[in-house]
Amino acid sequence: MDERTMIDLNAIPLLVLLPVSLAGGFALGLAYFRVLQISADLLVRGQRPLLALALTAGRFALVGAGLYGAVLAGGLVLLAAFAGVLFAKSLMLRKARGAIA
Repeated sequence: MDERTMIDLNAIPLLVLLPVSLAGGFALGLAYFRVLQISADLLVRGQRPLLALALTAGRFALVGAGLYGAVLAGGLVLLAAFAGVLFAKSLMLRKARGAIA
């Protein structure tokens, strides 16, 4: 067995990959939108704009790396990860509007 066989994502059953990617996308989305909220607060208050810029670059890199990892596993896995990100977005928006305590 060589190293390519050991890290082949196609060897993992789809019934395992989809829930894992959905949960991973949800965690990725929570982190992304929380950092977005922190960045926006920093910019609105006019405090530490370089930190806000670094956080913005970091969240783009995080989402890019996470979705790239999902792309390597296939289209359905990418869609599941993206659905997790969208679910996290809706949750964060509801929380920001005060619907969730």
